[in-house]
Amino acid sequence: MKCSLQVVAVSVAAVSSMGLSISSSISAEAVAADPDAKVEYSGTLSVLTKFGSQQLSPYFVDVAKQYEKLHPGVKVELIQESDDSVKGKTKTLVASDSLPDIYFSWTGSWGANFVRGNRAVDLTKIIGPGTDWGKTLSPAAVKAFEYNGKLYGIPLYQDAKFMGYNKQVFGKLGLKTPANFEELLVSCDAIRISGMTPISLGNKEAWPVIHYIGQLLAYNVPQATLERDFDPATAQYTDPGYVDALKQLSELLERCTDGAAVNGTSYSSAVQAFSNTQSAMYYQEILEFDSSATPDTALKPADFGFFKLPVPDGAKGDLKAIEGAPEGYMISSASTNIPLAIDFMKFVTSPENGQVLSAPPYGQPSATIGGASASTMSKAVVEGIKHINSASYLMPWLDTANPPRVAAAWLSSLQALTGGSMSPEQVIEEVRRTASAAK
Repeated sequence: MKCSLQVVAVSVAAVSSMGLSISSSISAEAVAADPDAKVEYSGTLSVLTKFGSQQLSPYFVDVAKQYEKLHPGVKVELIQESDDSVKGKTKTLVASDSLPDIYFSWTGSWGANFVRGNRAVDLTKIIGPGTDWGKTLSPAAVKAFEYNGKLYGIPLYQDAKFMGYNKQVFGKLGLKTPANFEELLVSCDAIRISGMTPISLGNKEAWPVIHYIGQLLAYNVPQATLERDFDPATAQYTDPGYVDALKQLSELLERCTDGAAVNGTSYSSAVQAFSNTQSAMYYQEILEFDSSATPDTALKPADFGFFKLPVPDGAKGDLKAIEGAPEGYMISSASTNIPLAIDFMKFVTSPENGQVLSAPPYGQPSATIGGASASTMSKAVVEGIKHINSASYLMPWLDTANPPRVAAAWLSSLQALTGGSMSPEQVIEEVRRTASAAK
């Protein structure tokens, strides 16, 4: 293995995101991948995925088997975690200095932690513009993993948030997809009168509600202001759009959900309620489209529809923004198999494997150019990708865009707002105070 080393000045003080800590024992030398390094097809390659669910886990299992068949001297060892458990698992692996060769990462502050702590390989010369691999991937998805002008992540799939709805319920009640936020609230009133929960929401894990406010903030606060406030060094949180968005969220929680009870309901229970036709709507990622309605669920694919969370009247932000971000993988700077890890991820992100990933039963829109075929994908996912591609701005997940302490303040305060113990004004004041202390 041949790697070029580049010395950079970085802080290796403890940082955290969802409890993620970077040890101060990390070397001050950041590893940059060498495009001329020879790949040695031998040894064990460890991979931490976020595909631990029953629906998704076969994807990496099958890809690993294919790769091992091509290269008999290689053994791929998978550590498969779910959307929630991957956070705790990553924390444990970082604390013990045992990150696998390849590991899952979100963009934003979460990925920045690995870069700041020299845990991630600089992939600029491997995946950057003009490189053979870079040409095969969505430029915007690759750029989402850019830190300090360098590229550290490999995007696997694109994601965004939409309101899924039961077409049959809407039809019976004479409802149309709402043209604005106010019409959504009126639709919720009609659905509740019919005896059904309008929107199933489980916020026991704290992050589901943050997705609602993320989209509402994109509508109510100008993009430049949001991005200024993501950085504690420049954060102010004084724009009136923050309180406007929080008030809109409060009204949605009151009229469309089970209110304070959602804090005691799990995310998976909310998904199930929608799939079992116990609720008319569920706010979900495009990644969930193909699992929300299947031939085996009460909600059939033909009855599944979706729309963007509607824009509130008078909103002063970006009305064409969609909350979402690509998700992908980083390569550990401590790996002794960096060229092999890169080669494996090139295989994972090939157009052929991308088309498998994008199609049912996975339904994860590949970030690979040519990795999505309308002929093999569900109609809903195809339409969802069109919305993502036409968005003027992808609002990042609020809990990964913000630094750790500010993200924690958003999560805890929004749970309190949902439970009725904090007002919109108190929420933004707590976030403002936390951001100021983090400077």
